[in-house]
Amino acid sequence: MELAHTSYVRNIYTYSDFLNISEQSILLHISKELPPVNFHLTGGNDYAERKLAVFAPQTVYYEQEPPISIIKIAPISPQYADSLSHRDFLGAILNLGITRAKIGDLFVKNNTAYVFCISEIAPYILENLSKIRHTLIQCSYSGEPTEQITPEFRTIQGTIGNIRLDSLIATAFSTSRSSIISYIEAGKVFVNGKLITSNGYTPKTGDIISVRGKGRFVYESLLKTTKKGRNLVSVKRYI
Repeated sequence: MELAHTSYVRNIYTYSDFLNISEQSILLHISKELPPVNFHLTGGNDYAERKLAVFAPQTVYYEQEPPISIIKIAPISPQYADSLSHRDFLGAILNLGITRAKIGDLFVKNNTAYVFCISEIAPYILENLSKIRHTLIQCSYSGEPTEQITPEFRTIQGTIGNIRLDSLIATAFSTSRSSIISYIEAGKVFVNGKLITSNGYTPKTGDIISVRGKGRFVYESLLKTTKKGRNLVSVKRYI
């Protein structure tokens, strides 16, 4: 509310730190109570779960890039490096004394991490992060296009009666639909950052669905309807 008010009164862009999905859901819920400003959420690319809120005056005549930097972290000698996980990379960054809200999503590929962070703390990470576990690493600003920095996925297909939230989650995590209802009712399921508490909710193609305690996935598409009237669907689960 304060950031939106500042944007409105001073006619400037304002930004939050990275918000988790619960915080994003709260913001979306109170959006009608905000002052008359434009706002949107961004995490640096389409696959990000953690996002910062961008507030802009409705009469603004210029565009301003959100303060997000991408840091590439890679072993200096790949052949001698430990096998580094998401937890290893994130833990090393937070051990520098950086708060979690300053760090967005972190994607790991081939023992290399791409870290989305608030731009003001990027130089500190570049200067101070030199080792993860027993592995000497080098940090640099990423030169890769953001659309090429993606998580790794596992594609899963399954047949369901109706395209509804509980059925898609059950397919993505290879479990029963009845076991998923408790997650939805307990407020642990989010679609594109918005809390959903109805198991009959109908997701749309491209929706990112997050389930606390299980993970997240993208509803990719309806592939076909079988002769028995069931729907063959495809989802991409984050690894």
